[in-house]
Amino acid sequence: MSKKILIVDDEADIRKFLTTVLEKEGYQTVTAEDGLKALEIAKQEKPDLVILDLQMPNQTGTDFYRKMSKDKELGKTPVIIVSGLAGRHLAVKEPVAVFDKPIDPEEFVKTVEKALA
Repeated sequence: MSKKILIVDDEADIRKFLTTVLEKEGYQTVTAEDGLKALEIAKQEKPDLVILDLQMPNQTGTDFYRKMSKDKELGKTPVIIVSGLAGRHLAVKEPVAVFDKPIDPEEFVKTVEKALA
């Protein structure tokens, strides 16, 4: 069974790019455009990994992460940050990795594989 990855980003082109890259590698993906929808989807889908932008409308990635980390089922889900925001490495406790936009697809896939190993 393929691993499920939740992609949370308010930019549709980033969600599409990451979905394409990950599905090409055999991963199953679900997406959300803000932290509010992401929390609903995470509770339903129970992703194996979250790819998270930090600066989004309605609810930031940081707020989503705080809520997710307090959830018994979701709290241990690894997170990869994809953001151009300054101080992004401080927003999530122990992220697997932090990527700037634009993303190098090869390096990104290697990091995802390592996170899910």
